Amino acid sequence: MKLLVLAGGFGTRLKSVVKELPKALAPINDIPFLYYQIKNWKKQGVRDFVFLLYFQADMIISFLESEKSGILKNCSLKCIIEPKPLGTGGAIKYCINELSIKENFLVANADTWLGSGVKQLIKKKSPSILIVEVEDSQRYGSVILRNNKIMLFKEKTNFKSKGLINAGLAILNPNFFNLSSDVFSLENQIFPNLVKKNLLVGLELKTTFIDIGVPDDYYRFIKMFKKLI
Repeated sequence: MKLLVLAGGFGTRLKSVVKELPKALAPINDIPFLYYQIKNWKKQGVRDFVFLLYFQADMIISFLESEKSGILKNCSLKCIIEPKPLGTGGAIKYCINELSIKENFLVANADTWLGSGVKQLIKKKSPSILIVEVEDSQRYGSVILRNNKIMLFKEKTNFKSKGLINAGLAILNPNFFNLSSDVFSLENQIFPNLVKKNLLVGLELKTTFIDIGVPDDYYRFIKMFKKLI
């Protein structure tokens, strides 16, 4: 099954500590974060990668090309560059059309580390998303889950509280992206539409979750990773 990796963002919040690089290439002990991501995805059985790119796409492509005989050996690799910023949903729609994707596919964020989840999610029907519990859900907004169905996505708040969140890994079908617009959000358009139709399944899983998109969590990942190696 294809894994579509959303890696086109501008990484604005991380620019104060990673100035010259896209988020996906943020250095972890002098090795790009994306190297460890690919290694982890391969460990979970992924061999078919499609990277959805825009900002500093050339740098990410250069890294991926350099790893064709390394971490990406024996893998299928494609890079799709948006003609303009299309949003997460628009980027996926553009990729679907460019590659004529007809079957279910996985979607993941390039800047979000999940220790596991791919194998478990593949066993679920589309549309399904991975759900994790975090100590502070205010940055992400929370998810209301009932009988394994997503009932509601709650907005971000200014209050720190434990909660369930969308972990940024999903199994989806091309049919969900038949929107008239070319620029739209996966999180703000596609997922809420699926919730309204009572279609979106939530798979709650206990696993490591770190979004390196802000400096504090970027440094937290570095500390965590030092303990793992």
